[in-house]
Amino acid sequence: MGSPEQARLERLAELRRRMAAIPARGADAAPRVPTAAGPRRESLPVPSALVGLLPEGGVPRGSVIAYAGASSLLVGLLAAVTGAGGYAAAVGLPRLGLLAAAEMGARLERLAVVPDPGSDPVEIAAVLLDGLDLVVLGLNGLTVPPSRTRVLAARARSRGATLVVTGGTWSGPTLRIATRVDGYEGLGRGCGRLRTVRLEVSVRARSTPERRGTLTLQPHDEGVEWIATHPAKPREISQLA
Repeated sequence: MGSPEQARLERLAELRRRMAAIPARGADAAPRVPTAAGPRRESLPVPSALVGLLPEGGVPRGSVIAYAGASSLLVGLLAAVTGAGGYAAAVGLPRLGLLAAAEMGARLERLAVVPDPGSDPVEIAAVLLDGLDLVVLGLNGLTVPPSRTRVLAARARSRGATLVVTGGTWSGPTLRIATRVDGYEGLGRGCGRLRTVRLEVSVRARSTPERRGTLTLQPHDEGVEWIATHPAKPREISQLA
């Protein structure tokens, strides 16, 4: 049996081999969507209902987002990117709902899932940023020191990839997104099927007021879709540190 360090190196080598097999980002990648701020700030696709809450009308490539709250919106981000032809990964999220992702339009063949990244999930995410459009990283309570967050932020920026971190402490993100379940429909007392879920969503950026709105996930054709049930509401409150 090899040492933990040997196992770690083998895991990283295997990831790099798999990354090499992914086509380079280009014509087959997620389209580069111009943001409201202008063509220089390109964004990844997001659920259309979320656009009005984002300061630039999208998730900027090369950014780091700190996320807290319901996993359904994380799944929506992964579905939007892979459904548009991009590649994404979910790291350290063993309870990620792949069925829900498929119902939201995800192309699962374009989604890498690493449910158990070992003792250093940040290192795994760093490798994945080299070739993917979006990496969602579950920190499982980990506090990442600023020296490492700066390195990962620089890597994401240089690769044009977007990193979303959740479930831990991460300093200096580009955006902070938080969600809270505001209600649901379709369940009776001990029976029924969940049909719709309402989320209160807040978005904070470094240089803009907080924005709040409500998104609803509801059935649509053979899948589900996000709709904006309340408009975005900027609020003059504290900015990111």
